[in-house]
Amino acid sequence: MPQLSGPHFPDPDAPHGPFPQPPLGAGSLSVEYAPRPCAVREARAEVRRQLEGWGLAERGEVADVAELLVGELATNALVHAESRFRLTLFAAHGVLRCEVADQERRVPRVVEAGTGESGRGMFLVDALAQRWGWHRDGPGKTVWFELGTCGADGCGRRQP
Repeated sequence: MPQLSGPHFPDPDAPHGPFPQPPLGAGSLSVEYAPRPCAVREARAEVRRQLEGWGLAERGEVADVAELLVGELATNALVHAESRFRLTLFAAHGVLRCEVADQERRVPRVVEAGTGESGRGMFLVDALAQRWGWHRDGPGKTVWFELGTCGADGCGRRQP
């Protein structure tokens, strides 16, 4: 399992309230999708199903935001890589990490949301995720984002 790193993690001792976390190592899922238009819908549905199973979809907007952003990354994988993609979810210590790996070498970049019909995916990820990034992964890349799930004020929101 990849190591979570960076300066903006929610406090692991913060009160989790109605957002229980699975034990470390138990909160992970990885699914591969064929390059079909229905794969985006299937990936979004899998995110919702998994977060409901982990008890993270009952309150707040974590599941809605995760579903939206996974849909954007999956769409990017289909449109730009035109290959299979892998969705991986990790949840532990008040953080949900979502990754989408594809075979495209081009790196993601944020463009301002204009009036065009495309180009808003990474803008949304940048605006709504607590943190996000990418890394090379064999012949392709993995794009990831993190959301806070602890239920504390500001958890899951980008820190100023």
